[in-house]
Amino acid sequence: MQETSTPFTKTQQAIALEDRYGAHNYHPLPVVLDRGQGVFVWDVEGKRYYDFLSAYSAVNQGHCHPRLVKVMQEQAARMTLTSRAFYNSLLGEYAKTVCKLFGYDRLLPMNTGAEAVETALKMARKWGYEKKGIPAGKAKIVVCEGNFHGRTITVISMSTDPDSTGGFGPFTPGFEVIPYDDLPALEKALEDPNVCAFLVEPIQGERGVYVPAEDYIPKAIALCKERNVLFIADEIQTGIARTGRLLASCHNSRCACPNGMCTDPDTAKRPDAVLLAKALSGGMYPVSAVLANEEVMEVFTPGTHGSTYGGNPMGAHIAMESLAIVTDEDLCGNAERLGQLFRAEMQKLVEDYPWVKKVRGRGLLNALLIEPRKAADGSPRTAWELCLLLRDNGLLAKPTHGDIIRFAPPLVITEEQLMECVNIIRTSVGQFA
Repeated sequence: MQETSTPFTKTQQAIALEDRYGAHNYHPLPVVLDRGQGVFVWDVEGKRYYDFLSAYSAVNQGHCHPRLVKVMQEQAARMTLTSRAFYNSLLGEYAKTVCKLFGYDRLLPMNTGAEAVETALKMARKWGYEKKGIPAGKAKIVVCEGNFHGRTITVISMSTDPDSTGGFGPFTPGFEVIPYDDLPALEKALEDPNVCAFLVEPIQGERGVYVPAEDYIPKAIALCKERNVLFIADEIQTGIARTGRLLASCHNSRCACPNGMCTDPDTAKRPDAVLLAKALSGGMYPVSAVLANEEVMEVFTPGTHGSTYGGNPMGAHIAMESLAIVTDEDLCGNAERLGQLFRAEMQKLVEDYPWVKKVRGRGLLNALLIEPRKAADGSPRTAWELCLLLRDNGLLAKPTHGDIIRFAPPLVITEEQLMECVNIIRTSVGQFA
């Protein structure tokens, strides 16, 4: 293929190189980022922006948190990887830290969110055969319409998004898809004795921050317990303080647990397994984990599952520091308080502009629903165009499902910074009108 001439700006050069040599499996907003610190990112031209995506909630602690940078530098000079062929000096401490913080018996370390989901699927099926007595090869896992659990073949086998599934079959069997936020549908699905697990996001982030009814998660947990079915909470995007709680699946999102940390010891009210990733490492390194109690996790024995990088010293050390930052800086409390303020300000836009249809969310995971329309000259006026305008005004956000803009800043954002961002959004919406 003939090389194209070098564009003029650094931004154009970077985009052209990626377009020429990279796979075209993403459609990024046309901005080329070069540096980040806290709630800010800078592009290659030196322009500063507020980051209101947070790498899909991976950088809850902010970009390049100095404590994480220090830990990463120190650990890189000491040891990064041993594989699980040997013990390492940090994995046990890491597992204990996470188990004690979240209230589970055991942790299985992995690297990416999709790996955590795949691990949970294997665990649920093996538990179904060994503990529940499901006939071999008959285990079924219930999932929800609109889910997003990753991109592997097995994970997309339970997706209802045609962009995720088109052209990738045949798919892995053993899944039943039901409507989200529909307890009667769940109750009916659980009547099948071969169901071993219900896998669900407490809030469907990729769908556009779809928040279920207040009682959906606790009642779904209760239904699963009644039917001897594992309730698996995918907290990869919603966990680690994003929604104002350490876990969005806390048995009651309006609970009075101190600092957003659910301390209720009643396991009947909690998920049987929790999946974590993204902010588990503060965006510094791929780290994920599956948490469960002994009677579930013990189905794994030597040789039945593993990962070369899972539980490596670098990831373990970073994850412990990432969680310490969440508690030390009260990121749960900040997300809860500023989330309420943000939604109140966005509601004013809903009231002022008829094409701004709705604001929804919890904590600092929120979305604004935009009615697609056309300008007088026939040009489109969709969430994409509004995001381009937000970019021009110094704030980065990304649309999803065409008419929804997700707003998820780093949880270290201050009230003053949040209000500055509210003004940017209001100005942009006014210009967009």
